[in-house]
Order: sequence, then C-alpha cells, then structure tokens
Amino acid sequence: MKITLLSQIEKPQDIHKFSLEQLEILASEIRSRIIDVLSVSGGHLGSNLGIVELTLALHHVFNSPVDKFIFDVSHQSYPHKLITGRYEKFEKIRQFKGISGFCNPKESPHDHFFAGHAGTALSLGLGVTKNRDLSQQGEHVIPILGDASLTCGLTLEALNNISPDLKRFLVILNDNNMSISHNVGAITNILSRLLNNPTSNKIYYELEHLLSKIPGYGSILAKQGNKIKESVKNLVSPAPFFEQFHLAYVGPVDGHDLRKLIDVLTALKDCERPTLLHVLTVKGKGMETAIQNPISYHGCKPFDKQTGKFLHTSSTSVTFPQIFGNHILSLADKDPNLVAVTPAMPAGSCLTAFMKKYPERCIDVGIAEGHAVTFCGGIAYGRNIRVVCSIYATFLQRALDNLFQDVCLQELPVIFAVDRAGISGPDGSTHHGIYDISFLNSMPNMVICQPRNGHILKELLESSFTWDRPTAIRYPNLSTEEPDLPIEYRELGTAEILSEGKDLVIIALGHMCDTAMKVKSQLQSKGIDATIIDPVFIKPLDEDLFYEIFSSHKYIVTIEEHSLQGGLGSIIGSFLHRSGFTNYQILNCGIPDTYLEQGSHSELLNQIGLNADAIFAQIVKTFELTPMKSKV
Repeated sequence: MKITLLSQIEKPQDIHKFSLEQLEILASEIRSRIIDVLSVSGGHLGSNLGIVELTLALHHVFNSPVDKFIFDVSHQSYPHKLITGRYEKFEKIRQFKGISGFCNPKESPHDHFFAGHAGTALSLGLGVTKNRDLSQQGEHVIPILGDASLTCGLTLEALNNISPDLKRFLVILNDNNMSISHNVGAITNILSRLLNNPTSNKIYYELEHLLSKIPGYGSILAKQGNKIKESVKNLVSPAPFFEQFHLAYVGPVDGHDLRKLIDVLTALKDCERPTLLHVLTVKGKGMETAIQNPISYHGCKPFDKQTGKFLHTSSTSVTFPQIFGNHILSLADKDPNLVAVTPAMPAGSCLTAFMKKYPERCIDVGIAEGHAVTFCGGIAYGRNIRVVCSIYATFLQRALDNLFQDVCLQELPVIFAVDRAGISGPDGSTHHGIYDISFLNSMPNMVICQPRNGHILKELLESSFTWDRPTAIRYPNLSTEEPDLPIEYRELGTAEILSEGKDLVIIALGHMCDTAMKVKSQLQSKGIDATIIDPVFIKPLDEDLFYEIFSSHKYIVTIEEHSLQGGLGSIIGSFLHRSGFTNYQILNCGIPDTYLEQGSHSELLNQIGLNADAIFAQIVKTFELTPMKSKV
C-alpha cells in the first residue's frame, strides 16, 4: 500500500487536520507499515494490528504528551510510535541501535514509562494522577489496559485504590480475548458476562434519571435509590464488577469504529468521576492469518506479506526451551504425579503439547507470577507431587517474595525451569534475564544450576527431583546440542573439568562454555594453556574441586551471560576470599552494571565485549600474559 498520510505526521496533533475518511485511510496505512516492517524483522504483530483505530481516536481527542497515555505491557504501542515522530525509525524497531518494541521514555516525550511487564499501567496511572492533583495540574491520565491485565494481581490491587472523586482519569480496557496465549481464569468471564448484557448500564442510569424527575422527592429518591438500582442492574448483569471499584463502566464499544470511538472519548473527556471504557478489538485486524492464529502471530517471526506464512529457516538445530518441553512431557508420560505450572507462557515455554495431553497436570495461571510460585509451593507441600514452575527469568523477578516466603523458607522442593536466562535480544532492557542469580543465591538451601547443552539440561531436570530442595535450572532461548547419550544422575554440587591446562583457569557458565573453548584455542596459538571448567552448579559450588584448582592456578577468569553484580564472578570471588587465597588475579567477564537495550544476541555480546575475541584480548591485557611469562 502506498503511504501518503502517515509519512506527513511528525507529531500526533498533525492528525487533527484529517477528515474521518482520511483517518480511516491512515489506519490502513499504519497497518500496512506494521505488516511491511514486521514481515522482515518480526515483532509483536497481532496486538498492534488490533489497536490502530483506538490509538488514532485517543490521539485525536486528547493532547499527548500533556495528557498521559500509559500503556500496559506496551507491546501494543507500535501505532502510537508511528504517529509520535518515529515513522522514519520504525524500520529498525527491536533492532540494535534502533527503537524499542516497548514504550521507552528515552525515545520520546510521548512515552512516559518503560513498560515490558503486565499489570503496571493502572498503578502508574493512579500515581501520576496523584502527582497531578498535588501539583495542581489539569491533564488527563489514560491507562490503556489489555484484558489480560485483569489476571494480574497488581491491577486488582490498583483497582482497590481508586477514589470515587477522581477526575480526568479514563481507563481504557482493550478487550481482544487474548494476552499472549488465551486468557484463563474466572476474572476473564466477567468481561464476557458484561458483554452479553450491554443493556445493564442503560437501565441503571435511566432508572436514576426517572427517580430524579419525581416532583419534590426526586433528588432524595435518586440519592437513596442506590440499592434499588443495584438490584435492578444485578438482574440484568451478574457482574457489575468495575462499578464496585468506583469506576463508571461504559461500553462495550466497537474498537474499530473510528467515528464511534471519537464520539465516546469526546463525551468522556471531562467526566467528573473515574471511568472505564470497554473497547472490543480483534487481535490481528487487517491480516486474516494473524486473526486465525493469534498465538503464533503475537510475537511473530518474519513472514510472507502476501500469504502470511512464516518464512522457512535453514536451521534444524533445537533450542533449550524445546528440549525442556519435549523432556518434561516424556517425564509426565512416565510419572502421573508430575505437574507443570506456567504464568501465561505455555507456548513460549514449549508446554503446549504437555497442556494438550494432560490438561489437569499442566496449568496456566495467567499473568500472575507471584501466584504461580506460591501455587507451586502449595502443590509441593505434601511432597507426593513433583512440581515444575516454568517461568522466564525476567518474570521470576516479579515473584521474589513468593519465592522466599512460600517456597524457600518452607524448604519445599519446587523445581524452577528458568527460561530465557541471559540476554533476551530484541525485547530489550525490560526482558533480559540477567539478574536472577543475584537474588536466587541469597536464598538459603536454594540450588542454582545451568546446563551447557540439551543433554545436561535433561540430566539436571531428572536429577533435581531427588535433591528434595528448591531448585532453579537456568537456560537461555538459544540453539544447542542434544547428544544422544544415556541420562546419568547429576550429583548435587559437582562441577566438570572440560579441558586441562597449566597457565590459567577459565570458569564458564552454561552455554558460555563454547565461548571458553574458543578462547582456549586462541590462547593456545599464543602458547598459553588454559583449564576450562563448567561449574554446572552455581549453588552449591563444587568447593573441593575449586580449592584444588585455585591452589595450582594463579590466573582466574569467569565468563557468564549474567550481570557481574551478584553473578558467578562475585560468587567465585567470595569463595576465594573465604578460603584464604591471596596470590591470585581474577578477571570477571559478564554483563556490566548497565541496562542493555535491544539487538540480536551476537550484537549485544559484541557491544559488551562478551565474545571470544574480546575475552581473549582482555585476558592477555589484564594478566600481561606471554608465552615466556606464562612459564615462569
């Protein structure tokens, strides 16, 4: 589609000059632009195709950035980005040195918060409104929620904190019946019940209007008639949910009818009470393949624009999550007491086949990470059920207190399959799983381990059920090897020496062992011989092996795809200090104390000097090693 209107927009106020017919053309151009770019690079497709008209209507009625649009998760902010000055940069969305796939205040004044995790918009919106009122400002605050936000406990906590006299506070509920996977749980039924009873609001307010018209007593009856009105409304709608939290409920409204959206938003603009507008949208609107396959086209790979089919890749390698998903299913086939729990990520965590085959034993609790962890603690309580909590490293952060209070303190043997441990690539700073070792390591009795390949992942998974302790098995979303070898028991806290040398020791965590072996080869070309160790276990460390190694190696290198603050390097340094070693030099290679942005895995590793060439250069420079000196 030829872009004629979208390319003219430098700021959202530019759309005010367009007629309704032009706005509808603009909506088509935005969809075309999103499809064109994502067909090449991939990204969040379905949610953005579904929110185009709503985004245009909001920007048409309100005045961003003075009026604050606060997106929940914000993976549906692509149309917002396209009309807030980022049209030219859009081709590099989610790419190295490009723009973020989420809201990013460093990119634009129209983005107010980094927002990569669900359920935050309502709390942030209430806080911004409090700031506004204390500062005696007058802007509108508009949190934009997805329907799946209601399965997130933080949203429910925020609902409980809404004041009935809040002004210029409009909550948009973008209801497309989906999050990443299908919505789950009882709360999601509320929306469908409200939808099935759209006349309830009309009856509610008409009754109040009729009561107020009674001569002499109307205002008193209208004020005292709340119980009558609630009773009538409950006859029509069994779930007047939002009104109970002081939100006037309006809707549902067709989220693809621009005229109606603009009219409703204009009418609600100066509402004297907090209001929720329920908008119905279609995830994938404008691309039939995306509509029919909302899960696959949520975060999509490159695809053919004409057919919508994903492009074939030449790679036949398997990933760590795929190996986990296949192996946990094979274990479930053998063990009827094995249960898996995931917070809204069954597809990403490769649990779809498990869930389909054993729906009673593979449970998606929705976007509720804290509940997922505590729920697993409850399942593990009797110690007769084996429970695996499959959770992304970035989302495990959200359940830190639950991890401590409800699993570790109780000494319950929950196995945490910590997916996406490491750099998350295109998702950027909100999603990198590079902080979990630091908080997991602080938990007494916790086991933390990481496999270097798929076979060891399977061994750790099977062995972990015998340790009778809370256990985190970390692994990245990367391709790996899966050697066809017998599954052997892994002794708790046992490391492996992968290659012996006499000049220095390199301790590499998980998949970084491949990088360490490349570094060893480069060092050998300089006459320097390195010992390579895979610790396998970060906690407990194989202290006997490391004591022996450090007694004969002065130069020590650690390599990890984790923050250097609180990661493997810190743990090794602490061990050296506790063990009384003084005659050593140590180089810790990992992720520096900064927030990494988006990019491919290799681009980000190169940026922070965590590739084999950069590590080799750091080793030679730090230790001033030469073939002659290494033999002294």
